[in-house]
Amino acid sequence: MATEDDVRRIALSLPETTEKPWYGTPGFRVKDKGFLRIRTEAEGGLVVFVADLDEKEALLASDPAKFFTTPHYDGYATVLVHLDAVGVDELTELITDSWRTKAPKRVLAAYLADHPDP
Repeated sequence: MATEDDVRRIALSLPETTEKPWYGTPGFRVKDKGFLRIRTEAEGGLVVFVADLDEKEALLASDPAKFFTTPHYDGYATVLVHLDAVGVDELTELITDSWRTKAPKRVLAAYLADHPDP
């Protein structure tokens, strides 16, 4: 089970990431582009960005106990994640992928040079 401390540790380990409140909750930015937010609303969860709406639909269909959305996020390539339903390894992948969708090209290229895809 992942925690907010895990979210913070993983997010801040990524290059050029800062923590800055986003809608009054903890948010994370890469070069001032938001890529991750911890929700404190009634349904809680973590907001992550995905590549496109197809990826969003695939995640939502893959495991409703882990991934969900609300009408607010309709039409956006974002998925909500129940932190208590994911492990740290999966959380790391979700956060890193979200970061990669928002990182500027220069930052992403430097990261990929040091972390080639397996």
